[in-house]
Amino acid sequence: MRVLALMLMLALAGCQSIHYDLGVPQPGESDWAPTLVEANAQPGEDGSLYAPAQMFTLFQDRRAYRVGDILTIVLDEQTQSSKRADTSLDKQSSMGIGAPVFGNKTFNDLGASVDANRNFAGGASASQQNSLSGFITVTVAGVMANGVLAVRGEKWIKLNQGDEFLRLKGLVRVDDIDQQNRVSSQRVANAQITYAGRGSLAETNQPGWLTRFFQSPLFPF
Repeated sequence: MRVLALMLMLALAGCQSIHYDLGVPQPGESDWAPTLVEANAQPGEDGSLYAPAQMFTLFQDRRAYRVGDILTIVLDEQTQSSKRADTSLDKQSSMGIGAPVFGNKTFNDLGASVDANRNFAGGASASQQNSLSGFITVTVAGVMANGVLAVRGEKWIKLNQGDEFLRLKGLVRVDDIDQQNRVSSQRVANAQITYAGRGSLAETNQPGWLTRFFQSPLFPF
C-alpha cells in the first residue's frame, strides 16, 4: 500500500512539473496595481497656489513622463521557432575464446565466441508560432535617474465561460513614445507580458491528468 502511495505521489509530481500553472491570479494585485500620486504630494510655497505636480501649459507635451501618467502599449509580438533532431547509433562487438590445450590434446568443444550488434535510430521535430496584437494601457510606476519609465498594468475581461487577463511590465524610453502617447511593445525593455485565462474555458485547453502522466519524464516508456 505504501509503495502504491509513493508511486502515485511521484506520478502527480511528474504531472505537476509540465503543467503550465500561473497560480490563481486576482485583479488588482499589488505587483500590477497603478501607483497612485496624491494631489498635494508637492505643495506649493507658503502663500502660493502653485503646485508643480499640477502644472499644465499650453505647449506641454502630453506624453507620459512622470509617475502616475498613463501610457498605451501597442502589442505587436510575433515569435516563430522550429527544432529538429536526428540521432543514430550503431555499435558492433565480438569476443572469442580459443579452445584450451592440455598437453597434446585440444578441447575444441570448450571454445566459444560471442557477437553483439546494437543500433538505435530516432528523430524528432517541433515547430511553434505565436502572435499577440492589441492594446493595453498601463501607468508609470517609477522614473529612473536616466529618464527611463518603469511601467506596469493589467487588463481583465470577464467572459461567460471564464476570465481572460493581460499583464505587462517593463521599461520604456520616453523618446520611443509617439505623439498619441503610444509605444510599441517591441520597444519595451525587460518586458514581461502575460496573456492567459482562468475558468472553464481555460481549463478545457489544458491536457487531463492522465495525459500529463504519460507525458511526464517519470513515465518509463
